[in-house]
Amino acid sequence: MSPGPLVAIDHVQLAMPAGGEAQARRFFLDLLGMQEIPKPTELTKRGGCWFVSGDVQIHLGVEADFRPAKKAYPAFRCSEYSALLDHLRNHGIEVAEAKDIPGVTRCHIFDPFGNRVELISA
Repeated sequence: MSPGPLVAIDHVQLAMPAGGEAQARRFFLDLLGMQEIPKPTELTKRGGCWFVSGDVQIHLGVEADFRPAKKAYPAFRCSEYSALLDHLRNHGIEVAEAKDIPGVTRCHIFDPFGNRVELISA
């Protein structure tokens, strides 16, 4: 099978309500351990914020008629999976472990805006 023209996911975009940048930073920086990266100057007018960890980028953009994504979600492979889950639980984040795929250790959490995020043990 040919590798095809798509080689990697550059970033994942999630929506957030206006004014939620501080909440996003607490969650993605403080709880998930990501780093914030600057948005291009032209895009800063729109609000939101961007984060990176390794090769993973997540962009949060302001959506006027915001509704959280509960079915569609990004899934991230995580090193130190158990320690991350303990850290999240210790900070009041509900962790819903999923045992429906044999051989895959994974869970779902929700960001502060109600968007679902899947974490998978690397």
